[in-house]
Amino acid sequence: MKKILFLTFFSLLFSCNNSSKKDVYTEDLKAYQHKQNLKFHDANQSPLTKEGLKKFKKLAFYPIDEKYKVVAKLEKTINAPVFEMPTTTDRKPLYIKYGTVTFTIDGVEQKLPIYQNKDAFIPPQYINYLFLPFTDKTSGNGSYGGGRYLDLLTTDEKKDGTILIDFNKAYNPLCAYNESFSCPITPKENVLSVEILAGVKNYKKE
Repeated sequence: MKKILFLTFFSLLFSCNNSSKKDVYTEDLKAYQHKQNLKFHDANQSPLTKEGLKKFKKLAFYPIDEKYKVVAKLEKTINAPVFEMPTTTDRKPLYIKYGTVTFTIDGVEQKLPIYQNKDAFIPPQYINYLFLPFTDKTSGNGSYGGGRYLDLLTTDEKKDGTILIDFNKAYNPLCAYNESFSCPITPKENVLSVEILAGVKNYKKE
């Protein structure tokens, strides 16, 4: 009887801990989304046009889903050459292929190249940034047709060669809101074969 009570107590404790962690994760992401909305409402930071800013209410996000927070294996590219990244304008920033991340979603293995900006004028605070653009089955059908972006950091890499990717923080290129911006075009290699029902949805201009 004592053994059964102990197991029941342990099970409840484990369940409560998991629930608590999930609640903290959800609240953190809600705070992140709120911060993004504040940024879009601020005329000094918003990428929206003047007309768009007048009509803007809030960004549309997919429901927060922890299954889209994945631990990926990072295989770095050795001696990666610098190349010009095509954009929506004539601008061609310099990048290298930093490596390839491999992870599983919905039981299907996915691979995405990840990039690092090598332009000479990068501000010091962005030196450790990694750029992960992607398209998926929602692109043009719920999310922005040109794909979405994720920012990671070289300092996010673990000693075991993994890196955490949270698609709940996927965001649109600035040119999704304002065509005057110059945005990197998602490379054809950066295509996922599944739906990423996480992160920001397509921006609908009213």
